[in-house]
Amino acid sequence: MNRRPVKNKTILIVGGAGYIGSHVNKLLYLHGYDTVVFDNLSHGDSRNVLYGSFFEGDLENASDLKNLFKAHSFDGVMHFAALTDVGESIRNPAVYYRNNVSNTLNLLDIAVENGVKFFVFSSSAAIFGMPIKDLIDEQHSRSPINPYGHSKLIVEAMLQDYDQAYGLKSCSLRYFNAAGADPECEIVWYDRKENNLIPLLLKSLKDPSKKVTLFGTDYPTVDGTCIRDYIHVYDLAEAHIRGLEKLMTTQTSSSYNLGNGRGFSVYEVVRAVEKVTGKSLQIIEGPRRPGDPAILVADSKKASLELGWKPQYSEIETMIEHAYKAMFSLAEE
Repeated sequence: MNRRPVKNKTILIVGGAGYIGSHVNKLLYLHGYDTVVFDNLSHGDSRNVLYGSFFEGDLENASDLKNLFKAHSFDGVMHFAALTDVGESIRNPAVYYRNNVSNTLNLLDIAVENGVKFFVFSSSAAIFGMPIKDLIDEQHSRSPINPYGHSKLIVEAMLQDYDQAYGLKSCSLRYFNAAGADPECEIVWYDRKENNLIPLLLKSLKDPSKKVTLFGTDYPTVDGTCIRDYIHVYDLAEAHIRGLEKLMTTQTSSSYNLGNGRGFSVYEVVRAVEKVTGKSLQIIEGPRRPGDPAILVADSKKASLELGWKPQYSEIETMIEHAYKAMFSLAEE
């Protein structure tokens, strides 16, 4: 794979050993950027840091951040290091506010202190809460219904204030359900705790005794299960690069909703997994989870118009196929 001409810019990727961050790291390299990945490896795996350099550390530790910024000069920061389990955030909100908000404050402060001008933030559709219309655009009301969503919205507010006070320009990317994996299987699926439906279903194929619980079958949807907008992780990675480059060009803070613009119900995803893998799934129907809206689907027209971004891998079967190959490639080695 040929690398594009070097841009002579270095980007810090916080949480770059994790699921989305590792794919962004790869695409940044292919777009000609130098990268430094900073990760505490609580949810990431250093073996998936295939490009750039790696610095193990924790946002909570001031000395780690000081050593990082002493060793490198950054043209921009991309921030993916967050806890993302909605149910866990309800059970233990203190951990989410400490990790997602307080630790981000540490990162923002040292970035400003060291003259960083551009910051790309991994936000979430969870900031919107219960949808009041079919497609959620950037003007949708923001009323999170769980601590995870609150933590993301707080950081977005912090970024607005840091822009006004310190000139730190930011781009907040609110994505819906990240799915899929590296189509080339360079970035593989090392074992980790899973919260999302597709990897949970695929992992259950390795151990049929581990049945997957579907939370809620009485929602006001076509088949009673939740409907979600799934977006391929490579498409997300491309959006991050386009967001960064627009930020550097316009020097104007912005935010974008990223999704396919269509939703798939839980049952539709189950059937798609069975179709792609040729295997039957063992599932359990359970009660609704607190904090889960019935439908979450994105309106991504703004990203299309301003970033020239369009999902390349929009079919749910393609996302499942890529995730399946990445997850099972290690077992075949």
